[in-house]
Amino acid sequence: MSQPEVILTPGQVTLQQWQQIANGASAKLAESAYALVEASAAAVQRIIAKGAPVYGINTGFGKLANVRIADDELAQLQHNIVLSHSSGVGEPASAAVVRLMMALKLASLGHGASGVQLATVKLLEDFFAHDIVPVVPCQGSVGASGDLAPLSHMTLALIGYGEVFYHGERVSAELALASAGLTPLTLGPKEGLALLNGTQYSTAQALTGLFKAQNAFANALITGALSTDAAKGSTAPMDARIHQLRGHVGQQMVADKLLQLLEGSQIRDSHLACEKVQDPYCLRCQPQVMGAVFDLLRQAEFTLVTEANGVSDNPLIFSDTDEALSGGNFHAEPVAFAADMIAMAICEIGSLSERRIAMLVDPALSGLPAFLTPKPGLNSGFMIPQVTAAALVSENKQSAFPASVDSIPTSANQEDHVSMAAHGARRLTAMAHNVENVLAIELLVATQGIDLHGGLPTSPSLEQVRIRLRETVPMLTDDRYMAKDIAEANALIHSGVLAQLCQLESQLWS
Repeated sequence: MSQPEVILTPGQVTLQQWQQIANGASAKLAESAYALVEASAAAVQRIIAKGAPVYGINTGFGKLANVRIADDELAQLQHNIVLSHSSGVGEPASAAVVRLMMALKLASLGHGASGVQLATVKLLEDFFAHDIVPVVPCQGSVGASGDLAPLSHMTLALIGYGEVFYHGERVSAELALASAGLTPLTLGPKEGLALLNGTQYSTAQALTGLFKAQNAFANALITGALSTDAAKGSTAPMDARIHQLRGHVGQQMVADKLLQLLEGSQIRDSHLACEKVQDPYCLRCQPQVMGAVFDLLRQAEFTLVTEANGVSDNPLIFSDTDEALSGGNFHAEPVAFAADMIAMAICEIGSLSERRIAMLVDPALSGLPAFLTPKPGLNSGFMIPQVTAAALVSENKQSAFPASVDSIPTSANQEDHVSMAAHGARRLTAMAHNVENVLAIELLVATQGIDLHGGLPTSPSLEQVRIRLRETVPMLTDDRYMAKDIAEANALIHSGVLAQLCQLESQLWS
């Protein structure tokens, strides 16, 4: 079955379109951009004809920028930079990340400021059409001067070197191109540098992390609401008047969504007149904590969508004046900051969730049987899943240290301040996997707590979630193999199906 196609209009691609590409959609540059690409390539030829030294066109690179290259060696210069810069190490980046890299590069080239041939753009489009995904080692970029090593590995496949995944099978790029009936690219002046300079790898990794963080956020609202009902927590802290007085948009939104999720719960109605005055912060402060997370993710989204729609290679070609201007758009500091924000958000989603898990398994706090087992002592119940959640949360805390505050000089001190955006963005996937497992454990614990209320039903929205989980994970009566239960719950969290059941997916990020 053919994949849908996203048309990339430079400067106007939406977050939803980037997500479609990450999920497997094909990508193609809007034909209206082709004329800009051709005009840029023509400007490069006119600039060369002037005979003046221009960085990256007829000079060396980095510290070697003062070395002049003869006109008859310009093509070899671009070929060489791709080979020499393909120096990445580590496991291959995911197909989603590499597909985003290619699409981001396409959109950037489509602005007509990079000086590449139209044939280069067309071959990138052909990679999508023929399901060719370059093998890109995940380590080796410091986030300036661009993501040189990862983008070099992407470009390596375009010239017929290196390896690719062709219809999912790892083969040589030469074989894949031949099988697809494609001709390897012969790079013209400026083209190698245009393709491997830029922030597309860091941005692709950060966008992938953002998508996962957004999914975790939606699931955490659901598990948080379930935990509130399981603990017979109050909905008074979600009263809109409280949050209007503070004014934060995310806080008000979270309070409203939690009220919606808990609306109609008979468990909640059963304790409206109880003597308990206040709940622990993990329940009571959900709007404040998760609201701040929402606002942070929104800011990261704004930064990444802006970056994704911009041009970040160097030098930039201005065809109206036949100028090649050297600047620093390749410096990925905005991406590094966005990735650090996403890391903090993921960390806090997990921290709050783990505290709710710990509260529910503690009979002194929850009022439920110890570790949520009907026969504590003989059975350990959810004792160790809480320990697992604690381990994952601590691992995320250690990973959340800001990458953007680090820098190390490169290229003989010519590139003396770098962003570390690639590392900061790459860690997000592992952090998101951790928090998905924490939320899966909370889903199991909170649903068990609901079931221990003697058949008193939760809200209609949350009852759908309970039923969906119980289709694959029965209520825990006696101890059993818990890892399987966690994996089943994780599948629901990871897939986003619970957010769809509760109609949160479209409400939160539209």
